[in-house]
Amino acid sequence: MPLPLLLERFSALPQFQVLRTRTLRAGAPLPIAGLAGSGDALLVAALAADMPNRFFVVLADQLPEAERWLADLEAILGDGQVALYPSREGFGEVEPHAEVAGERVETLERLSRGSVRVLVTTARAVQERTRLPRALAEARLEMARGATWRLEDLAAHLVRVGFEQVEMVEDVAQFSVRGGIVDVYGFGMQAPVRLEFWGDDLEALREFDLLSQRTTRAIERAVILPVDVGATAGEDDPAAEAGRTTLAALWPPDSLVVIPEGVHLAPELRRTWDEAEHHLELARRRGENAASRDELLQTPDAVTRSLGAFATLLLVPSVDGDDGLSFPLRPPEPIDRDMARLRAVVSDGTPTVILCDNSGQAERLEELMSGDGRTLLPALTIGVLGGGFVLPPRGAPGGLRVLTDHEIFRRDRRIRRARKYVGGTALEVIGALKPGDFVVHLEHGVGMYRGMETIFVGESTVEVIVIEY
Repeated sequence: MPLPLLLERFSALPQFQVLRTRTLRAGAPLPIAGLAGSGDALLVAALAADMPNRFFVVLADQLPEAERWLADLEAILGDGQVALYPSREGFGEVEPHAEVAGERVETLERLSRGSVRVLVTTARAVQERTRLPRALAEARLEMARGATWRLEDLAAHLVRVGFEQVEMVEDVAQFSVRGGIVDVYGFGMQAPVRLEFWGDDLEALREFDLLSQRTTRAIERAVILPVDVGATAGEDDPAAEAGRTTLAALWPPDSLVVIPEGVHLAPELRRTWDEAEHHLELARRRGENAASRDELLQTPDAVTRSLGAFATLLLVPSVDGDDGLSFPLRPPEPIDRDMARLRAVVSDGTPTVILCDNSGQAERLEELMSGDGRTLLPALTIGVLGGGFVLPPRGAPGGLRVLTDHEIFRRDRRIRRARKYVGGTALEVIGALKPGDFVVHLEHGVGMYRGMETIFVGESTVEVIVIEY
């Protein structure tokens, strides 16, 4: 959920007012220190809110750190303004994992529409050279009522851009053709879509449920994004090499790049460059038609030069003299699961907000803190950040302490990213299950199948599967 209070308090800091008036120039990174906990994400969120026409890039070294930034920024700004562009999991052109491939395609499609304010990515993703933007521009289909398509041409296009033709759509990147009906489930779709043709004319578009195969609601339009960029331009295509580009080439010239504390780009770029040659050589020995390293990656020096064309904020532990800017955020007092210590900390007069993972955790924490009946309870808010902080320094007017429940109880923060694409199994297959059979849920793990039940939802009834965990 958005946390407007944090943005308001941070934006009022004198250091932020100085930063927003600074002229940030390419080739002159500005060091910034004093951002304890998730203060780094709060800085980027405050800048994005203050500069609505500027594009921001957070350049992490590894995917786990990028996902931490994504979760923090979504908690502060909401998820409509932030996007993640992960690197390929392998060194080849084609990404075999649907979740990764889909996120890459969807993020680029959002970038092309200008709907991303803050892009979170990694050093390796910036180093890649890919045909994906070209393929997206050439292969993207927007289907609306009244469109005209010969079904065989539409099917040929879907196969060409990487979709698998099946008898019944049960997973992402699949399509089926039955008479004048085309079912398709592609990246970026909230649900699979059923296209109903009368001859060559598209008469209706409806979303449908993968399990029941029944339509759920009518829609006006659907966007079909490509699945496999390698399918749109083969290695023998003379335009293929010219069609490769880099992620940084898509950013506006006045973009602001943020390099988090602890990120060392040069060693990471060199490691990727060296590993790529090793893995591509192994692929060639296996008889695979692997592209060369120069085709798939920029050299480390070329990446450094391309990033040098953008204004940069360099987050560091400390700054010396007037070369940078130091914020006054400090880490909160350690609690170490000690409720007495927590009561004492929140009773020192500094306004305190505790961010909880969920409502159940908030209720439990409220019970623990109100046990003595005398403690003034802090504000308990549902929201997840990587780390707490105090701003400004203790004793200054208008201070604010932010604690997180996972730090209070000394447990790792759980970043739950929902599976983007729901797979399904036809009801005929589910009917083969018997009560008592063990099943595996994609998100919840092993459970026991208990049968089908009919329940009321609103003014209608639906059949649901009952699984006991």
